[in-house]
Amino acid sequence: MVAIEQNDNDPATIARVRTLEKQLRDYVTITRKLVWQRQAIFLAATLLTASYYDAAIAFTTYAAVVATEVVDHILAYRVDAWRPDGADPKRARRFLYWVLANTLLSALAISTFVFSVSLQQPVGEHFTPLFFLFAAALFAAMNNHQVVQSLILRLVIYGATFMGIALLDIIRVKPSLDSVLWLHFFTTLFVLYFIIDCSYVFLQLYRANLNHLEKLTQEHKRTKAAYKVKSEFVSTVSHELRTPLTSIKGSLDLINSGMLGKVPEKMEPILAIAGRNSGRLAALINDILDLQKIESGEMNYRYELLDVHALLSEAIASNQGFAESFGVILEDPPEMGETLLVRGDEVRLMQVLTNILSNAVKFSNEGERVRVGYKRLGNRVRISVQDVGVGIPEGAHEKVFDKFTQLDSSDQRKVGGTGLGMSISKQIVEHHGGTIDYISTVGQGTTFFVDLDLV
Repeated sequence: MVAIEQNDNDPATIARVRTLEKQLRDYVTITRKLVWQRQAIFLAATLLTASYYDAAIAFTTYAAVVATEVVDHILAYRVDAWRPDGADPKRARRFLYWVLANTLLSALAISTFVFSVSLQQPVGEHFTPLFFLFAAALFAAMNNHQVVQSLILRLVIYGATFMGIALLDIIRVKPSLDSVLWLHFFTTLFVLYFIIDCSYVFLQLYRANLNHLEKLTQEHKRTKAAYKVKSEFVSTVSHELRTPLTSIKGSLDLINSGMLGKVPEKMEPILAIAGRNSGRLAALINDILDLQKIESGEMNYRYELLDVHALLSEAIASNQGFAESFGVILEDPPEMGETLLVRGDEVRLMQVLTNILSNAVKFSNEGERVRVGYKRLGNRVRISVQDVGVGIPEGAHEKVFDKFTQLDSSDQRKVGGTGLGMSISKQIVEHHGGTIDYISTVGQGTTFFVDLDLV
């Protein structure tokens, strides 16, 4: 347990106050959690004792124990409601003194109950009160180690009661050393040692857990700080790269389009490669920025009612030119007999569909068709994109939706990409309360589908 010095603004004192606060909260948590278990034990012991010994003493001491339980629960409520903005040593000390005072009253009530029973018994027949006291001491060793001052105070009172009961018969009879009463006395000493040892073991386990928790907390703080620095760095670098890249890409597009004059034949392949690579780099930067927004919770969504058929038709029209460059045909979705509406961000859902369509096109052979469709599934709509390309092997599900991963990561892969598109798409769809998945057979093709709630 920690000691709190008078210099409340000292960093070491603040750390000790934080530790004390944690220990107090743990103490009241276990107190509240085990209340019915304790009450069942106390009531059973009281009823058993009242049946064979003085009932008035049994119920009076039980009432005192219940009173201390009520005080414990008032304390638990106040500790739970305690939400200090910073370290509050005075309040922490006040709660600690409250715990110690109530522990004193509770231990005295239990010890009085036990000792009163022993006074009503013949010499050498104190099994019942000693067992009750042993159970109470072991319960304290196992469950009251959060506040070590409280544990020590309780065990000192219980230990004194143990010794008092053991010495009671020796004082009464004054037996010789070979008497069984002395055996009872030495056995009591052994039981006391056992209880102290158990208390120490549970205390060490609790402190080890506290230290481990503190290390995890500090590591978590360092990780969060490093992640924030990384995020800011990635965001800054990406923005700084995008501005000149936009200018470079625009210039290359103008040159390749012939608007600035005819390009020499020898330069056309080089400029075409530069144009494609600048486009890939721009896509990578945009994906990184989107991923950064999603991870930091800064991605904005503008929800509105969207017609599923109109959304798909627009996505196909937007990607038609890309598909034609691969010699792939995008098929328009067939009309359905009803209008299906979803609530979503049109720009973000269009981004998802573009990622799925572009993958279907890139992994299809020239002259093949990519079929786009949708259908109602109960209170949801399923949007599907089917290709007859190379397919996805089994066991690649995590790789498909992971960050910066591609099924073919070799330098000779057929198609390029950032490895971020499907990861971003998955997070966008899940933010809409939907799911994204696929079914695939190697050599026969893949069908990606997105399920969204209907309005």
